[in-house]
Amino acid sequence: MPEGQLINRLSNRGAMLSQSTLNEAYLGGSVLEARVILCDSAHNLHVDLGCMRGIIPREEGALGIDEGSVRDIALISRVNKPVMFRVAGFEIDDKGRTRAVLSRKSVQRDCVRDYIRRLTPGDVIPARVSHLESFGVFADVGAGISALLPIDSISVSRIPHPNVRMTAGQEIRAVVRGVDELDRVTLSHKELLGTWEQNAADFEAGQTVPGIVRSVEEYGVFVELAPNLAGLAESVPGIAPGQSASVYIKSILPERMKIKLIVVDSFSETLPPPPVRYFTDCDHIDRWVYSPDCCGKIIESVF
Repeated sequence: MPEGQLINRLSNRGAMLSQSTLNEAYLGGSVLEARVILCDSAHNLHVDLGCMRGIIPREEGALGIDEGSVRDIALISRVNKPVMFRVAGFEIDDKGRTRAVLSRKSVQRDCVRDYIRRLTPGDVIPARVSHLESFGVFADVGAGISALLPIDSISVSRIPHPNVRMTAGQEIRAVVRGVDELDRVTLSHKELLGTWEQNAADFEAGQTVPGIVRSVEEYGVFVELAPNLAGLAESVPGIAPGQSASVYIKSILPERMKIKLIVVDSFSETLPPPPVRYFTDCDHIDRWVYSPDCCGKIIESVF
């Protein structure tokens, strides 16, 4: 379970009503979640438990911190965000107050053992976008453990940056491409966004529809109609990648996997990423074929 999904559950809130209920969670080894309110100069995380403060010592903040495979930025970036943990005990702070000592690493260790290492290529899992880089998206796949979703696996239509598709904190579904010997997970996403035919079924020749200019080439302009569908329009002066456009659909050619367009208008406007539309609710994919059966070119993903 990605971090952020447990914090508002009644059972989680109930465990932090008092020191007594928190002690019960400690004795039972319960996994809890609360928000980080401070990362101190020693990179210990301070957590608001409601009934008292909690502290996650740096070495208990994440798997890999001790070995150096995970940098301290992974702790600093948790401020004002929820984290999962177990109560490891209680202590008296320098002001004479009782505080809980917490471990996030123990939750992550169990997640790796009981979940990550059991994943197989093709599994469809929930994830939560944690941050975006030019080369892809890092997503929490469980207890704050990050997986990489490369930019070219986000959608069939090519994009300049992941932020045109996703935002930090967004909950998504993704396909497991692999888990390496270091328990690092690589994801894909485009296989859940529909085949060429499934996307093309939403359009008809003669319609004028909205789109986004994705690239301008000598031979024409590629306009995205949906994350997994783009068409080619004739070149027009002054048009640029990233612009919004209205396009007239001249023809739809499944056997050539092409949609011919005419640009009616284009303009610059920054639009938020549209809601994700998934075309399947399955929990595993062995093979996904994007191209139509009538098309001689086969585009597929095999897991």
